[in-house]
Amino acid sequence: MARFLQYLFAGLSAGSLYALVALGLVLVYRATRVLNFFHGDLAAFVTFLAFTLLGLGLPFGAALPAGLLGGAVLVTGVYFGILLPAQRREATLLSQVILTLGVALVLQGGMTVFWGADPERFPFPLSDTRVLRLGRVIMSELHLAMLGVGLVAAGALYGVVQRTRLGLAMRAVSENLMAAQTLGLPTRWILALAWILASILGGLAGVFLAPVLLLDPFFMLDPFLKGFAAAVLGGMASLPGAIVGGLLLGVAESLIAGYLWLQFKNTLAFLVIILVLLVRPEGLLGRDFQERV
Repeated sequence: MARFLQYLFAGLSAGSLYALVALGLVLVYRATRVLNFFHGDLAAFVTFLAFTLLGLGLPFGAALPAGLLGGAVLVTGVYFGILLPAQRREATLLSQVILTLGVALVLQGGMTVFWGADPERFPFPLSDTRVLRLGRVIMSELHLAMLGVGLVAAGALYGVVQRTRLGLAMRAVSENLMAAQTLGLPTRWILALAWILASILGGLAGVFLAPVLLLDPFFMLDPFLKGFAAAVLGGMASLPGAIVGGLLLGVAESLIAGYLWLQFKNTLAFLVIILVLLVRPEGLLGRDFQERV
């Protein structure tokens, strides 16, 4: 039983960060119906910014917000400088998805040129060697922080979207863009805010994953794919589904690695995508999307 609880805790801590990545993807998809393929690279960019500021002597409490701010500025520039002009020229959704893929490749190249491709260790204030014990379950400071930040950030986002006037405006734009424009809502800035919030969620996931993974320009590729799998599992238009999907995927990975095959752990995300699309394309908590006219 203690072994099972140990794997469960490890899965929940990783799954909470997968949920943050999935929430960022779902937030943008709900607002624009665009799959954002530079989400993971933006998270890596935020992490590298925080890494650089830490190297300059800034405390973690200042480097993290500054990195998140840098990511927000970058994604705002991408939205207003690339995606919005494409939408004005009536680019198809597929064209916009390809644009996000192009931005991802540019970001990867830029990070490789500026920071290099050699793996780096991210200096994190919490350790994965200092542990707490709950009965026979061992919990490191780092993994407790991963679980805490994932659940708190996910809960905060859900509260903003569901309980505030800003969230109501975001839901209105998501449901009917033309009607929201007719009512006088600043739809462009509301959509930009969705991209900014997604960048913050992804950046948090990147910073808290960096101490576990070696930091390089491609370190978020695997977490991005798992976040995408979590979003598909929960439902691409469902915020609660993204949280549930991330936690389920993290726990399933941990249990499979612990009890069956460690080598199968990284394959599970792709298997989840295939099975969900075959059996329930809208996801566990999603619903069929009907085009509004």
